[in-house]
Amino acid sequence: MKAAKGFVFKYGDNVDTDVIIPARYLNSSDPAELAAHCMEDIDKEFINKVHEGDIIVATKNFGCGSSREHAPIAIKAAGVSCVIAETFARIFYRNAINIGLPIVECPEAAKAIEAGDEVEVNFDTGVITDLTKNTTYQGQAFPAFMQKIIAAEGLVNYINQK
Repeated sequence: MKAAKGFVFKYGDNVDTDVIIPARYLNSSDPAELAAHCMEDIDKEFINKVHEGDIIVATKNFGCGSSREHAPIAIKAAGVSCVIAETFARIFYRNAINIGLPIVECPEAAKAIEAGDEVEVNFDTGVITDLTKNTTYQGQAFPAFMQKIIAAEGLVNYINQK
């Protein structure tokens, strides 16, 4: 997986793990079940509108709150190909990479990209292109070892392939 391309769902600051996947659903670890409730407390229509490959864009501190791996699992299982934000909560960042969900920090893109824009992200270079507005932004490229973890669909699979 060298790139992602999809339409944007846009959120603001401090999107915490409790709105990404509400605690009432944490009794399941089934990705499909988690995906069915992804973002429902912040965006009731998200799961009905999201398509395979779509992208979440948010501003500061995405994934703050409790350290549950369920949050990036729900996002990935819902079909989201990448999350772009100004900043990520550190535990969310680690959990996302561990389960193979690509995330890119880029304050300029996170501020400028709007809901519904079509966006492409090149993971090799970190370049984010807003195809709707014909603008580009330089995000953080993934180091080679992180690209391998994401390509393997997560850390456990990566280790098992070794």
